[in-house]
Amino acid sequence: MYWIALKMLTGDRAKFFGIVMGLTFASLLIYQQGSIFWGLMLRTAGQVTDITGADLWVMDANVRYVDDVKPMLESNLNRVRGVEGVEWAVPLYKGNGRAKLNSTQLVDGDPRAKKGATLKVIEQVILLGLDDASMVGAPVPSKMLAGSLSALRKPDSVVVDFTRLSKLYPGEDWSLQATHKKPVNTLKPDQRRRFEETYGRIPVDGDGKVAFYDLFLGRDFEMNDTRAIIVGVCEATRTFQSNPVVYTTYSRAKNFVPRERKILSYILAKTEKGVAPERVATAIMNQTGLKARTSPEFKADTINYYLKYTGIPINFGITAMLGFLVGTAIAGQTFYNFTLENLKQFGALKAMGATNLRIVGMILLQAAVVGLLGYGLGCGLGALFGVLTDGGELAFHTHPITLPIVGVAIVAICILSSILCIRRVMVLEPAIVFRG
Repeated sequence: MYWIALKMLTGDRAKFFGIVMGLTFASLLIYQQGSIFWGLMLRTAGQVTDITGADLWVMDANVRYVDDVKPMLESNLNRVRGVEGVEWAVPLYKGNGRAKLNSTQLVDGDPRAKKGATLKVIEQVILLGLDDASMVGAPVPSKMLAGSLSALRKPDSVVVDFTRLSKLYPGEDWSLQATHKKPVNTLKPDQRRRFEETYGRIPVDGDGKVAFYDLFLGRDFEMNDTRAIIVGVCEATRTFQSNPVVYTTYSRAKNFVPRERKILSYILAKTEKGVAPERVATAIMNQTGLKARTSPEFKADTINYYLKYTGIPINFGITAMLGFLVGTAIAGQTFYNFTLENLKQFGALKAMGATNLRIVGMILLQAAVVGLLGYGLGCGLGALFGVLTDGGELAFHTHPITLPIVGVAIVAICILSSILCIRRVMVLEPAIVFRG
């Protein structure tokens, strides 16, 4: 009997594929929008994710999320170090700098500019000042695309994130850059020659090869009338803002921004072995009056702030709901028309003794088959979309709860589509099969 239901389902292939495509579209849209939404939320706390090695973030009591910087007095650093259970504590500066530089126009990207002309660039950057001694919060060595972290101790040195390097040097020939999956690309001899004509001799490694981002080492720009020299290019987690991320030392960061009485943004602390960070955080808050949060807690605070005070969840929620409604309309209408066209077949089965319960089971089986196909195809296409856009400008991250949510939505669509069909078949008279 159930084999007959499957034969009926695939008998009219146009309607069968119409139902599957409707469910595929619905699951794809819900999956895609949910993943983009979660990826965007993770970007809001990207710098909390990047800074590793510390258990606690200590900040002013009024700070609500990572970009809500409220500077503190540097004397708070010693107060935190004196709390029992704290192994070490180091300063972290986080603020905005203004980079000024002259970039050479190597390509005709701007019709108003001439190749070889000088471009005046003034760009806002996210400035991170790391502890001079320990460099806690610096990119891990595997994230360095050019240069080294040890060079950050040289005078006026900075490390720049590669994802926004094009904003500082818009006139470069960025076609030489490899895809976002492999950002380091080895230059060909003619490409090297072109750069050497503009910037002079390019240093090469032992194999005589030059990676694309090696071309930026040694270049300089200005922040707060102070020279900054690029000694490294790194890969950092993309942030909610589109500004370049610049790493330097804490003492040097003071010179790159206008001087203020309070300069300390955060304190990164490590708890002693065997001591729960949550307990030490409570002790810090009780003894100093500052706020102390673990990295997961601070990340959650940042995400919750954007969820609560921005319209991002509403916008993505509306899009996902539209996908649900469109999928319901397409699949429901097509499935209902399919049932109407097969009323005589259902009537014949009832005339041969098939019970209403057996007929309902057949309809539910048909709904389950198209639902599974639509769910699998939609999620598969969504995952493929995520792979193709991985590392690019688009935020995309599939949270484990996304797949169950899509599954529940598809089940709901199938149930709504089946209700009308079941009602029509339940009141069907077997005598319809004998009509002309």
